[in-house]
Amino acid sequence: MRFGAADSAGVRRIIFWRHGRTEWNARGLFQGQEDIPLDEVGRQQAREAAAELAHLAPARLISSDLARAADTANELASLTGLSVHLDARVRETNAGEWQGLAFADIAARFPADQEAWRGGDPEVRAGGAESRVDVGQRMAKGTLDAAAGLAVGETLVVASHGGAIRAGLAALMGLPPHLWSSLSGVSNCHWSVLEELDGGAGLPTRWQLIEHNVGLASMPSTPLEG
Repeated sequence: MRFGAADSAGVRRIIFWRHGRTEWNARGLFQGQEDIPLDEVGRQQAREAAAELAHLAPARLISSDLARAADTANELASLTGLSVHLDARVRETNAGEWQGLAFADIAARFPADQEAWRGGDPEVRAGGAESRVDVGQRMAKGTLDAAAGLAVGETLVVASHGGAIRAGLAALMGLPPHLWSSLSGVSNCHWSVLEELDGGAGLPTRWQLIEHNVGLASMPSTPLEG
């Protein structure tokens, strides 16, 4: 299902948008919180995806403070007139010793932790640093703080990172951590959409996933984290 601006009346929505490609993405390196810029392909992806997302008339735009996400967000800002609000809480996973390593090298040097990570263990710490639960908690807090300013019918765009988006979606939907691996990752410049569900009768707001890992046909679907 693809929603449009005309469909937004009565609900609030959050769009999680992964940054465009970087050289490290192309080389298969785990970026984590290293501040790696977009490459030329990534800049073109950001321009093309921004043109699509602009049709959805977002009301608010926040971004990770890492350049690859912030520069992606700026492409949407230039089309919509929105300001980009930077928030370190929607950064990628801090992957400690894994940052800058190829996934094959991580598997060779840290086989047990890497196998647990690939298997979806939410508690294992990437490179000895953050777990997916850590990331999901800060992603949810940063996102909900931004969404609190939305009026009914408005949409928030969060420019972030593959692993962070996956953890944030799972946390916001209230999935038990052992089920977080049931969500796939998000490819470069693809996006996922949550829609608010009214809990009613004093119950808390819930969030429903209505689109996941959506992108333009011109962009490859390679949802690796990092």
